[in-house]
Amino acid sequence: MKYLVLAIVLGLAYLVWRNKRIKRAARQAAPRLQAPQEMLACATCGVHIPGGDALIHRGRSYCCADHQSQDAS
Repeated sequence: MKYLVLAIVLGLAYLVWRNKRIKRAARQAAPRLQAPQEMLACATCGVHIPGGDALIHRGRSYCCADHQSQDAS
Protein backbone atom coordinates (compact mmCIF):
# COMPACT_ATOMS: atom_id res chain seq x y z
CA MET A 1 0.00 0.00 0.00
CA LYS A 2 2.80 2.43 0.85
CA TYR A 3 4.40 1.78 -2.56
CA LEU A 4 1.16 2.70 -4.28
CA VAL A 5 0.97 5.99 -2.35
CA LEU A 6 4.65 6.67 -3.14
CA ALA A 7 4.05 5.99 -6.84
CA ILE A 8 1.04 8.35 -6.89
CA VAL A 9 3.02 11.11 -5.15
CA LEU A 10 5.97 10.69 -7.53
CA GLY A 11 3.62 10.64 -10.52
CA LEU A 12 1.92 13.87 -9.40
CA ALA A 13 5.31 15.52 -8.78
CA TYR A 14 6.40 14.52 -12.29
CA LEU A 15 3.22 15.94 -13.84
CA VAL A 16 3.63 19.25 -11.99
CA TRP A 17 7.29 19.48 -13.03
CA ARG A 18 6.48 18.71 -16.68
CA ASN A 19 3.61 21.22 -16.74
CA LYS A 20 5.86 24.01 -15.43
CA ARG A 21 8.57 23.15 -17.95
CA ILE A 22 6.11 23.22 -20.88
CA LYS A 23 4.66 26.57 -19.77
CA ARG A 24 8.14 28.08 -19.45
CA ALA A 25 9.13 26.87 -22.92
CA ALA A 26 5.91 28.27 -24.42
CA ARG A 27 6.46 31.62 -22.74
CA GLN A 28 10.04 31.87 -24.07
CA ALA A 29 9.00 30.87 -27.59
CA ALA A 30 6.19 33.45 -27.80
CA PRO A 31 6.99 36.06 -30.46
CA ARG A 32 7.36 39.66 -29.40
CA LEU A 33 4.91 41.95 -31.17
CA GLN A 34 6.18 45.23 -32.53
CA ALA A 35 4.30 48.47 -32.20
CA PRO A 36 2.31 49.33 -35.35
CA GLN A 37 3.89 51.81 -37.74
CA GLU A 38 2.18 54.78 -39.28
CA MET A 39 1.28 54.17 -42.93
CA LEU A 40 2.00 57.03 -45.32
CA ALA A 41 0.68 57.47 -48.85
CA CYS A 42 3.11 58.21 -51.67
CA ALA A 43 2.49 61.73 -53.00
CA THR A 44 2.93 60.51 -56.60
CA CYS A 45 1.18 57.14 -56.88
CA GLY A 46 -0.82 56.92 -53.63
CA VAL A 47 0.63 53.56 -52.51
CA HIS A 48 0.67 53.23 -48.72
CA ILE A 49 4.01 52.33 -47.17
CA PRO A 50 5.27 52.13 -43.56
CA GLY A 51 6.52 55.46 -42.25
CA GLY A 52 9.98 54.02 -41.57
CA ASP A 53 10.40 53.04 -45.23
CA ALA A 54 9.03 56.25 -46.74
CA LEU A 55 11.22 58.93 -48.26
CA ILE A 56 10.21 62.32 -46.84
CA HIS A 57 10.96 65.47 -48.86
CA ARG A 58 9.49 68.90 -48.17
CA GLY A 59 6.80 67.42 -45.95
CA ARG A 60 5.59 64.91 -48.54
CA SER A 61 6.18 61.16 -48.46
CA TYR A 62 7.30 59.00 -51.39
CA CYS A 63 7.60 55.24 -51.89
CA CYS A 64 10.81 55.39 -53.97
CA ALA A 65 13.45 57.81 -55.22
CA ASP A 66 11.98 57.80 -58.75
CA HIS A 67 8.66 59.15 -57.54
CA GLN A 68 10.45 61.72 -55.40
CA SER A 69 12.44 62.96 -58.42
CA GLN A 70 9.31 63.00 -60.65
CA ASP A 71 7.46 65.21 -58.20
CA ALA A 72 10.46 67.52 -57.67
CA SER A 73 10.78 68.36 -61.36
